[in-house]
Amino acid sequence: MPEIRLHGRGGQGAALASRLLAEAAFIEGRHAQSFPAFGLERRGAPVTAYTRIQDTPILNHSKIYAPDAAVVLDATLLKLANVAEGLKPGGLVVINTDRRAEELGLPAGLRVATVNAGAIAAERGLGSRLAPIVNTAILGAFAAASGVVSLESVMEAIRRNVAFRTEDNAAACELAALEMETALL
Repeated sequence: MPEIRLHGRGGQGAALASRLLAEAAFIEGRHAQSFPAFGLERRGAPVTAYTRIQDTPILNHSKIYAPDAAVVLDATLLKLANVAEGLKPGGLVVINTDRRAEELGLPAGLRVATVNAGAIAAERGLGSRLAPIVNTAILGAFAAASGVVSLESVMEAIRRNVAFRTEDNAAACELAALEMETALL
């Protein structure tokens, strides 16, 4: 059962990204859970969201402690939180950054995918240049790097659930999947 933990800041759309990922699994005929965990519920505060995906009904409703993957919507969170905490050996970390995986100070043994989702989102007019909304773009990179759900299913989930700039969000998702770079640390 793939378990994914998403790290973001309030207002970046981590909770929505978790729901879109679950919807993509539903589109593929699978079962999924999506749930956020908020601390201070305000814009800019760290937010964590979780997604579980399975081919059979999911009976576990607890927090995810040992995820298969972590998705990081804001690279500044690498200084505030151990985003690799509890990741299974060989786990995947997908990070919105313009830096290379080797420059991020993550532990050895992880698969790391990087994409400048902020630049992609800003080019598509998602948010602003200073505060781009990267959730749909980062999901494209996650789909391409993980294979947990298909890029097509993620884009369909976006089209079904994102009412604002729908096609720009779908295009950002697709572009991030193409521009994502992977490395093994």
